[in-house]
Amino acid sequence: MTAGTPAGTPEDTKAANTNSTVSSEAEHVRIFDTTLRDGEQSPGASMTFEEKLQVAELLDEMGVDIIEAGFPIASTGDFESVQEIARRSKNSIIAGLSRAAFNDIDRCGEAVKPARQSRIHTFISTSPIHMKYKLQMEPEAVLQHVADSVGRARKWVDDVEWSAEDGTRTEFEFLCRCVEAAIKAGATTINIPDTVGYTTPLEYKDLFERVRANVPNSDKAVFSVHCHNDLGLAVANSLAGVAGGARQIECTINGLGERAGNAALEEIVMAIRTRHDVLPYTTSIKPHYLMRASKLVSAVTNFPVQYNKAIVGKNAFAHESGIHQDGMLKNAETYEIMKPEDVGVKATSLVMGKHSGRHAFREKLSDLGFELGDNAFADAFRRFKDLADRKKNVYDEDIEALVEDEISTRGDEMAKVIALTVIAGTGGPQKAIITMEVDGQHITKEANGDGPVDATFKAIRTVVPHDAHLALYQVNAVTEGTDAQAEVSVRLEAGGRIATGKGADTDTLVASARAYVSAMNRLAQRMKSSNPQGGALKAS
Repeated sequence: MTAGTPAGTPEDTKAANTNSTVSSEAEHVRIFDTTLRDGEQSPGASMTFEEKLQVAELLDEMGVDIIEAGFPIASTGDFESVQEIARRSKNSIIAGLSRAAFNDIDRCGEAVKPARQSRIHTFISTSPIHMKYKLQMEPEAVLQHVADSVGRARKWVDDVEWSAEDGTRTEFEFLCRCVEAAIKAGATTINIPDTVGYTTPLEYKDLFERVRANVPNSDKAVFSVHCHNDLGLAVANSLAGVAGGARQIECTINGLGERAGNAALEEIVMAIRTRHDVLPYTTSIKPHYLMRASKLVSAVTNFPVQYNKAIVGKNAFAHESGIHQDGMLKNAETYEIMKPEDVGVKATSLVMGKHSGRHAFREKLSDLGFELGDNAFADAFRRFKDLADRKKNVYDEDIEALVEDEISTRGDEMAKVIALTVIAGTGGPQKAIITMEVDGQHITKEANGDGPVDATFKAIRTVVPHDAHLALYQVNAVTEGTDAQAEVSVRLEAGGRIATGKGADTDTLVASARAYVSAMNRLAQRMKSSNPQGGALKAS
């Protein structure tokens, strides 16, 4: 495209049509989703066994080529979830991650064994700083570990991926030696990750071109990109790596991941789909699943999606400016480069209220990307009716909040909020009286605090004493107006464990109590799973 030529011109259409005639084999880019492994490593984002199975099932259905289901050596729970995902998978290749140690690789091989198509993904650090301080190994020893680990993995599976951890900060000559050794030992995929989000697009593209040109057997493997978002360049770097010859992209739903996260799957897929004129590639992803996947991952991890997040954010297809609205009414393409329905978003919003029936409510849930079982639907409908009695208008965001609140609090609950009364004012101190159901028993306690929220949390701690530290308390208004629902996020830390809970209600204090108890339940479950004989959280 020449400078100054706008997208969507006949020249672009002609270019896109020309690109579409290129061999689909050469164009295809594999999507390797690591939401269940790298994404789950985000502090507070751990998922339960059932939640992992639910996410994996959706990824398998939406067309993900490879699902990295976990790190089997990390825990018994991780091993069991990877094994069960492998057993249930219908379409995707199921991969497990392992370090370069034989016991890691064997554990991983055992976990992915039930899959119709399985992969072992093994890695070792190759940068000078990692080899010196993390591994405390000499380069020649690392090189030997590359060959040995890949060879060990090949005893389990034919499909082996090898990664050079911190590849973008690795000395080029040594990186080429490692890649050559890995392919020679049997690696079928070579990943050169930007582990710390340090590189830039031009550098990353150049790196893949140079490695592929300098490694004699590079044509025997598929090259892969794995980019972190520390400088906000993860998606741009991933696409640059593909331009440099990579044909696999490692990414996560909502960009979930350690530190600033990973490249976002939905952004990569829609960039390729929307700008096929300059990104002449294809993927197997069914894009209308994107919003549904985003909502599910957000709900099970309790990580909200920022409003202005590309593709799946609340405002991604919203227009408030009068100029923009005028243009949209005349032609949607004036301000939208994608159709919202392509990613699973309805362009129009149906306002729900207290007179709405079950059929309309079920249709609305489907439009919003939620599919609930009969019991979950009945509970969501009851809560919707309760909300509609308290609000003049119930918006899409209100329904999303109450359903996500239900998802985040379902499962085995040690405790739940039954009733809350708070006495507050300028005189102080503030008092909270709370009734909770704990292991089937109703307990009422009261506590004073420095403000109504502090009093509420202290009252909860009186019912269920614990030493957890409140690491995050965040309140968002779901919609505008004085009757808006409050959506509260609470993060608790104890014994090296982190858990996040969410609560939604038109009463901010009730939402706060629900969020705190949700986080407390999750924390108790994680502490119990790591120490079955423990029991750090107990009702008084």
